[in-house]
Amino acid sequence: MAKVYATGKRKTAIAKVWVSAPGKGSITVNGIDFEAWLGGHETIKKRVRQPLALTKQEASFDIVASTQGGGYSAQADAVRHGISKALSAMDADFRAILKPYGLLTRDSRIVERKKYGRKKARRSPQFSKR
Repeated sequence: MAKVYATGKRKTAIAKVWVSAPGKGSITVNGIDFEAWLGGHETIKKRVRQPLALTKQEASFDIVASTQGGGYSAQADAVRHGISKALSAMDADFRAILKPYGLLTRDSRIVERKKYGRKKARRSPQFSKR
């Protein structure tokens, strides 16, 4: 039984992902079933399963992930990134499939810090003529 570990990241969310083969296709996140973890967010669920769908491995692997930081959407994208990295580590052929879709690239967009003398990162105080 092969078990591969990968770390996925997005914004401030970090996901530790273990992909084990052979499996039944179950996904567990933070000790909770995947369906219960994301509830009714079907588009986000589809986004997480994207690497498995592209490689046609939906029922071949069992995935266990633990996430921390960020919100549920960023955590889901971190899990997707971790699954993609683990799959490419398992089989080099998967890398060629996942790379064109940008699934192996860490999305590095994070919140810009607040600057001194500004209301937010870039918003300046309201101008008063008098």
